[in-house]
This record gives sequence, structure tokens and C-alpha cells, in this order.
Amino acid sequence: MNINHKLGGVLAMVGTASLWSMGGLLIKLIDWQPFLIAGMRSFIASLVILAFIRKPVFHFSFAQIAAALSYAVTMILFVIANKTTTAANAVLLQYIAPVLTAFIAAGILKERTRIEHWGAIIFVAAGMFIMFMDELGTGQMLGNFLALCSAFTFSLYFVFLRMQKEGSPFESNILAHWITAAVCFTVSLFLPAPVLSTSSVTAMLVLGAVQMGIPSILIAIGIRRISAVSAILIAVIEPVFNPVWVFLIIGEFPGWNTVIGGAVIVFAVTAVSLISAKRSMR
Repeated sequence: MNINHKLGGVLAMVGTASLWSMGGLLIKLIDWQPFLIAGMRSFIASLVILAFIRKPVFHFSFAQIAAALSYAVTMILFVIANKTTTAANAVLLQYIAPVLTAFIAAGILKERTRIEHWGAIIFVAAGMFIMFMDELGTGQMLGNFLALCSAFTFSLYFVFLRMQKEGSPFESNILAHWITAAVCFTVSLFLPAPVLSTSSVTAMLVLGAVQMGIPSILIAIGIRRISAVSAILIAVIEPVFNPVWVFLIIGEFPGWNTVIGGAVIVFAVTAVSLISAKRSMR
């Protein structure tokens, strides 16, 4: 495989993770119930993807539908998990996904998980624990279970998206956002109506278009160029970028646990990407 082709996939996934990480900061600016936020975010994101590909082709293959359903379920489960357990627990438990992806990708895609991937998974797990060790709690059993379920569906999403590497994964993301929007809007009918303000509407537009829409395009580009395990390992740097945005916009310096844990994760992801690139050159 051409090294530039693979590098493009890595950079697309880095862009995906960095933009995903803006979510926490933007959601704080929107004083709406979480289901409406999730629904509006997905609806706006679907419009961004449609504007990019212009003529989507829905052939409703197994891979296209499976990727859409697994991603929609992941987004909905994560919203509920955040309401029923601690935010740190939800994030940490969801990012067990690289381990699950390693096994599922080997079974379904026949993509071999190499020694550097397993090493990176161990370092990423250690970095995550260091980052969130002060925020972890027992949470509620239901919330922790839902976060674990979202880790499983998140890993399936990467695998089924990768299954479309010879085709177009964009349509799966459009369908996923439509499913998420439909479910969340339905639930929102039974919850308090939002209070509209200039700041909340602006933040909502940025959340949908930039934080979710553009990453949905980038991940579809990246997953066609690198393996499912490599892609999801890069995606786990999302929590690392979150305190960076907080520092740049609010000026709040992250704690040392965040700095050290983030450095470990970045080191692991960078190392595995470089080793994989050298393998491709050989």
C-alpha cells in the first residue's frame, strides 16, 4: 500500500478525534436536554455529509446497514450512559472498544492484529486510567453496563465501516445520523421544550456541522486507508484533545494526571502509526 495513502488515513482519523473532542465544551453552552442535543446534532451532521457527497447511493447491503445501526446505537447508548453513570466512567468504559475491535476484526475482516497494536492498547488503557483516576466512581450499574455496550457497538461500527473499504462508507454515516435523530426527536417529545437563545443555537450549529458532520466525512475517508484496529486506536486520542480545547478557549490548565495520561496515549498512538507505516514501506 502506498505510504502516502496510509498517512492520509492516519491524518483523517486524527482530525476525526480532534473534532469529536470539542463535544463536551460545546454541549456545556447548550442548555437543552441531552436527547434533543443528540438528535439535532445528528440531523445537522447528516446535512453536512449530504452536501459533501451530493448523490448518496443507498444499496442497503449488510455492511451499510450494520455500520449505520451500530453507530446509531453507540450514540444513543452513550447519551443514556452519561445520564446514568459518571462521565469519566462512560468515556473510560467505551474505550475498551480497541480490544474488542482487535478480536472482531480478526474474525470478520481477517485483519491481523500485530504486536505493536496490542502494545498500544495496553499503553492507551494505562493512559486512560491515569487521566480519569481522580474522576472515576462506582456510578450506577445500569450506566456502566450501557457504557460497556456502547464499547461493543462502537467496535462493530469500525469493523462494518472498514468492510466497505472498496465502496462508500459515507452512506452508513448518513443513515446512522438519521436513525439517531429519529429516536432522539421522538424521546424529546416527552421531555421539556428547549429555551432558544443566540448562544445555544450557534453552539448547536457548530456542534452538528463541525464537531459531528466533518468527522463523519473524515472517518469515512480514513477507514478506507487503514485497518479497523489502527483507526479506533487513533480515535481514542479524543479525550486527550478535550482539555486542550478547554485550555485554548477558557484558559483552564489541565491537571497533571491529564497531562501525563494524555502524553502516554499520544506516545502509544504515534508509535503504532509509525511502526505500521514502516511495515507498509517494507
